[in-house]
Amino acid sequence: MLKTLLSCLREYRRESILTPVFVTCEVLLECLIPLLMAKLIDDMDGTTLRPVLIYGAVLTILALVSLWFGVLSSRSAAKASAGFAKNLRKDLFFRIQDFSFADIDLFTTPSLITRMTTDVTNVQNAYQMILRIAVRTPLMIVFSLVMSLAVSVRMSLIFLCVLPVLALFLFGISWKTFPLFRNIFKEYDALNTSVEENVEGIRVVKAFVREDYETKNFQNASEQVRRDYTHAERIMALNSPAMTFCVFLVILLVAFLGGRLIITSLGTDLSTGELSTLTSYGMQILVAVMMLSTVFSTASMAAEAGHRITEVLNYKSTLTSPENGATEVKDGSIRFDHVSFRYRKDSERTALQDINLNIPSGTTVGIIGGTGSSKSTLIQLIPRLYDVSEGAVYVGGRDVCEYDLTVLRDAVAVVLQKNVVFSGTVRENLRWGSESAGDEELENACRMAQADEFIRQMPDGYDTVIDQDGANISGGQKQRICLARALLKKPKILILDDSTSAVDTRTDALIRNALKTEIPDTTKIIIAQRISSVQDADTILVMDSGKIVEQGNHKTLLKRKGIYYEVWQSQTKKEADAE
Repeated sequence: MLKTLLSCLREYRRESILTPVFVTCEVLLECLIPLLMAKLIDDMDGTTLRPVLIYGAVLTILALVSLWFGVLSSRSAAKASAGFAKNLRKDLFFRIQDFSFADIDLFTTPSLITRMTTDVTNVQNAYQMILRIAVRTPLMIVFSLVMSLAVSVRMSLIFLCVLPVLALFLFGISWKTFPLFRNIFKEYDALNTSVEENVEGIRVVKAFVREDYETKNFQNASEQVRRDYTHAERIMALNSPAMTFCVFLVILLVAFLGGRLIITSLGTDLSTGELSTLTSYGMQILVAVMMLSTVFSTASMAAEAGHRITEVLNYKSTLTSPENGATEVKDGSIRFDHVSFRYRKDSERTALQDINLNIPSGTTVGIIGGTGSSKSTLIQLIPRLYDVSEGAVYVGGRDVCEYDLTVLRDAVAVVLQKNVVFSGTVRENLRWGSESAGDEELENACRMAQADEFIRQMPDGYDTVIDQDGANISGGQKQRICLARALLKKPKILILDDSTSAVDTRTDALIRNALKTEIPDTTKIIIAQRISSVQDADTILVMDSGKIVEQGNHKTLLKRKGIYYEVWQSQTKKEADAE
């Protein structure tokens, strides 16, 4: 885990190295101050101010230089930790871009968001503390012990006896709280899931008046986080009273035994100034240990957060480009050779079963079937969004696993029923299909998608700003913009996954006619619920329970009087009744 996380430092290694150097200088100067204070106390005889002026000037200079090193260490630690967090987020985001749909399903979207936000912040805070406090604390303990041993070995034994007790106490608290924080992070994922579902489905929630139900779900998830976090904090809260007790105990022992030693030895074994110095070193040691307890508590949270981040960074995606993968897709031909598919390797249910299918380049294929018949699953195997469990899928005469992923997916454009548009202008959204597309190309693609007319009617035309998730445009408009975006890719294979469900039948017919005449060489796969959307296709597939149960053109399938005929009869009857 540490090796993976530290590899993200990169350009911030310099600041990460300089911070401990500055801290070392700061601590060394702080440890010299009590020694000079002892000299000052012992040299004061009440007859002259000379020792006060000399030692006072030296102490002031040491304090100012120590402060300067403290400022430098703070600045470099802040820069290193903030840069470290930036690189972590960047690496996580880039890693997620390579994930397949199966990988995202495995981690879940809320969990990935938590790892990129809360977890990275916890690691950032811990790293900043480690650079300063975790370096400062052991140095302060070691330097102070060495200095106190130089003053009085016997009195220093008090510190040496207390330190192991405190170390065992800190270890016990960390051992107890670590599993609690692990559960808390999982509960954060559940909390984020609740929020995401509620925000995304807010229209449904309000339509069914389920605000109270959703509020209760959120409160339950939030209460679970509160309960476990409070339990962990209660255990960690034992740090402060234990440390405070040890501090005052050590001060009392040093004062009592040191005073007794001064009196019995008449100041020969220990002077008044040295007693003051030992008290100062005792305070420095114990305050350092108290600071160390804070580092332990933060590090306990950061350790689990770092583990979760490392899981993503080190995860080997189920989909990777092969070395020296094919860089050209010859044409839009597609062949399924005894393809079966499961969403999980250990799943008993097979989403697709022994699919055999041959689609020549340039043809139009329609797919219909009930909900859950795996229509979308079938087409997701073509651009290799998932890998087959058995068999093989061929595009342009090659197994899709032989292609470079970027090349393959550039050759395949998919327009989904639930389309995503991004915040920005219409023009910027369209150029997702082709960054170099000129205005004429944009407008031509929009005319094919029957989007040009309504775009021109918008306040700023193609420069109209689309709100987040397309909140200011209708579902049908969103679908047509996404279709135009896909056409700008000039793909060899165009897949429409129920992507005209929100447009009227006339517009649907105009889109299909435009696709037929304008891009005749592109292989077109149309998934639809309406028979009218697929009846002109060269081949129509009827799917049920992950199998192709009927195949043929419109007339052939009607003659068979199977599922396709029943659906056609049902839909034409509804249209007749409506008329």
